[in-house]
Amino acid sequence: MEWTGARYADKPTVEVRTWIDAPPARVWALVSDIALMPARSEELQSVAWLDGADGPAVGARFVGHSKHEAFGEWSTTSHVIECEPERVFAWAVQDPADPSAIWRFRLRPENGGTELSEWMQLGPGRSGLSVAIERMPEKEQKIVFVRLREFEQSIATTLEHIKRQAEV
Repeated sequence: MEWTGARYADKPTVEVRTWIDAPPARVWALVSDIALMPARSEELQSVAWLDGADGPAVGARFVGHSKHEAFGEWSTTSHVIECEPERVFAWAVQDPADPSAIWRFRLRPENGGTELSEWMQLGPGRSGLSVAIERMPEKEQKIVFVRLREFEQSIATTLEHIKRQAEV
């Protein structure tokens, strides 16, 4: 990731792509199963559907419990904002009208397999990062850059896990 000088209010994003030697249906089954998410992440500890939901659908909600060395432990509620089987699965963290983050998987058939991308956007809603920025406003750009770089690494690891599982 190259330095961009982005600030939190810029709603900075990061995206990583990979090609998987498996059909979109197989990749979708792995991407859309939130119970598999914690095993792919050092930060996300557990997740569970809320309100009786048992799978992704626009409007469904799930809670995630996370842990980070610098930020401690926290929980967030995510709202599914896009869900097209074998194409896209996206959720907004906390308030869907003013999310602290948006996450999105996109799947596309390619060369007999699937191109999978994972994208995320910081902000514009408040998050733990907002607190760090308020404490050290002169370091906002560096704080944002470091967090985006962490997300980029985490996304690459997640995609590698999905690739390995799908190609079995």
